Amino acid sequence: MIGIKFKPDKVIQALIKSLSNPKWSETYNMVYTPNTNENLKEISNVFSGVIWINYNKFFTNKPLHTNNDDVDVNWFRNRPKVMGYRICPEEYLLKLELKRYANNTVRIYVNFFEMFINHYKNKDLHALDERDIRAFLQILIHKKMSNSYINQAINAIKFYYEIVLGMPNRFYEVERPRREYKLPKVISKEEILEMINCTNNIKHKSIIKLLYGSGLRNSELLNLKINDIDSKRMLIRVENAKGKKDRYTILSENALKDLRIYYKEWKPKDYLFEGAKGNKYSSESVLRIVKNAALKARINSNVSPHILRHSFATHLLETGTDLRQIQVLLGHGSSKTTEIYTYVATKTFKTIKNPLD
Repeated sequence: MIGIKFKPDKVIQALIKSLSNPKWSETYNMVYTPNTNENLKEISNVFSGVIWINYNKFFTNKPLHTNNDDVDVNWFRNRPKVMGYRICPEEYLLKLELKRYANNTVRIYVNFFEMFINHYKNKDLHALDERDIRAFLQILIHKKMSNSYINQAINAIKFYYEIVLGMPNRFYEVERPRREYKLPKVISKEEILEMINCTNNIKHKSIIKLLYGSGLRNSELLNLKINDIDSKRMLIRVENAKGKKDRYTILSENALKDLRIYYKEWKPKDYLFEGAKGNKYSSESVLRIVKNAALKARINSNVSPHILRHSFATHLLETGTDLRQIQVLLGHGSSKTTEIYTYVATKTFKTIKNPLD
């Protein structure tokens, strides 16, 4: 059955009477009607524009993020309280915890939501509406925050009203900024080789070679286990990559030689690259290695691990590798994501005759 709970209201009562054969349950103290698609549509049509309806029980729930690391929100709960600072409600933290959102997502959502509720310190959260959200977003726009930044703020706010309070599509009328389509930054193969030549530390050299030679994301490199290197098939197994997908990517003969030297010298136990205490290597350390190598190679542009991944894809495309194969190596869910490299590959422009020439 579809149960309809509501606070006493003459308008709602009149609308309920207009439904096809509504009945009253003394046991559950609510109006009910058979759970059919026709009745769901009728309820939607009758109440549309008057009240919001919680349909969560009638549609398949989104799967929990079961593959994420253990979620730790206690850090937010145990923070020192600051006088006059409005903290994130406990039910918000609990819902993030139960849905097993990634720790990084938890951090982003909490920070943005607290920024929002502290902007309206003297206003009850339930009293805030679309106009308040628009006014808050307008301030971010005037501060020249990026579209990505503003979208994250919207997601954090929507999470409270739509997921925590169960108000589906509560703020569907809030406009989102247009998505920015930026071309990937790429450096030349010669510059990458120079970065490798300027790196003497065998561990650092191996890291740069895998980032570029296998097109790995920074997080994928850090999560590599020793057994993920398949030297017989010359492949690297990437587990739990973006989108919780496993994949294989290619392993360079050149990188394998250095990896063998590195393994004998450093003797990692679990992860391929480990810190001083045997724990997983940090993202900051990898970023520092790449930037130092680029500095020594006298590369003027700002080089990051992800630029090495972009360069891997672009250089493959320039040497004639099929776009579908590149998509598989990168682990892209859609070919449209991979197609962006056609906009930066020199192969695209070499066939064009410049009108000046």
